[in-house]
Amino acid sequence: MQQQADTERPAAVPVREAFLYWLKLGFISFGGPAGQISMMHQELVEKRRWISEHRFLHALNYTMVLPGPEAQQLATYIGWLMHGSLGGIMAGLLFVLPSLLILIALTWIYLAFGDLPVVAGILYGIKPAVTAIVVYAAYRIGSRALQNNVLRGIAVLAFIAIFYLKLPFPYIVLAAGIIGYIGSRMAPEYFRSGGHHAASKNSYGPALIDNDTPVPHHARYKWARLISIAIIGVFIWIAAMALLAYAYGWQGTLTQMGWFFTKAALVTFGGAYAVLPYVYQGGVEQYAWLTAPQMIDGLALGETTPGPLIMVVSFVGFVGAWTKEVFGPEQLALAGAVGAGIATLFTFLPSFLFILLGGPSVEATRHDVKFTAPLTGITAAVVGVILNLAVFFAYHVLWPQGLEGGFDWFSALIGALAFIALFRFKLGIVALIGLCAALGLGYTLLLP
Repeated sequence: MQQQADTERPAAVPVREAFLYWLKLGFISFGGPAGQISMMHQELVEKRRWISEHRFLHALNYTMVLPGPEAQQLATYIGWLMHGSLGGIMAGLLFVLPSLLILIALTWIYLAFGDLPVVAGILYGIKPAVTAIVVYAAYRIGSRALQNNVLRGIAVLAFIAIFYLKLPFPYIVLAAGIIGYIGSRMAPEYFRSGGHHAASKNSYGPALIDNDTPVPHHARYKWARLISIAIIGVFIWIAAMALLAYAYGWQGTLTQMGWFFTKAALVTFGGAYAVLPYVYQGGVEQYAWLTAPQMIDGLALGETTPGPLIMVVSFVGFVGAWTKEVFGPEQLALAGAVGAGIATLFTFLPSFLFILLGGPSVEATRHDVKFTAPLTGITAAVVGVILNLAVFFAYHVLWPQGLEGGFDWFSALIGALAFIALFRFKLGIVALIGLCAALGLGYTLLLP
């Protein structure tokens, strides 16, 4: 019976059914982009057969070359392909909203009760785990992206630029892109990339949106529709910035958050780990919205919640608005929630526009979207930037009081065990953080 059912094309999916699926995904999308993409593939391609594998990978390849969280953009793309702009906005929002609400609650607990021994002990164990996760991310991305010595050299130069020269992250991205463009002209063999995903030959039966399914009417390339979407998106951004500037002035904390996270959204090539140094430079060094240890704690909370890891920006927004007391000392929680919402809005608005504006062109071409040489250079630079992030975290975790304050040997032990668990035993992120939190809590409670 199952084999027979798999030979029939699935019935059209009502918007309500799609809404329930995207809502569920928003609450269970743990495991970072790889885990989230795997969940969507298993559910949408293999089980429900809402979209064929070829169309799924075609969409994924497009999202891989965009700045922003690729898993959230993939959900937006599939929702748009199925139900138009409404479906895309619905899928993208539901991918993010559960994580935003959970992070707001956890950040409030962190700021209000972070000094309690139990909370402090849990965070003590999580911090070295986060350091190990970032080191492992640098290794994993580097082993895939740095396929020759030229790309490895770009990664080393990027590390030197951000670690020693303290250059802003966008300048590093721009320089890497220029190197990639020049390299494609002078030595193209070093800058070719086969893309993240090749088309698979697996077949799971006819899909609702199959390989030969015509492009839906709403997904066809029409200038009038694209111009209207662009105008609406730009209007939302201008209106939000204008309201913030009118209410708090251009130098106000919330206004500067809107401007800063807009810029952050446009340089997130390579995923959340790549943009975190930029968020650190702005949030910690430039605006002093939070401290370096708080940044590490925020990444730890982001790793333990569903949704894209770039949602750590909502933590930065919450802590920044709380710290600056934008609504006064009596309304810290409200200020934090508003700051988190502003950070999320300005970070994810460009992602929706990239899909709704670029999707028709992608569907019209229907050829494999590959990395360009500039993007190959940027990807190599991202590895060096992530390595810098790992060094930054390791310093603050292993020498919490600075070099003169002594080496924290137990944090080093937890970090080493965490890296071995990731590298050797492929332990999941959530399980790893849970175990390290238990180790940290036990150790701090046993201290005299």
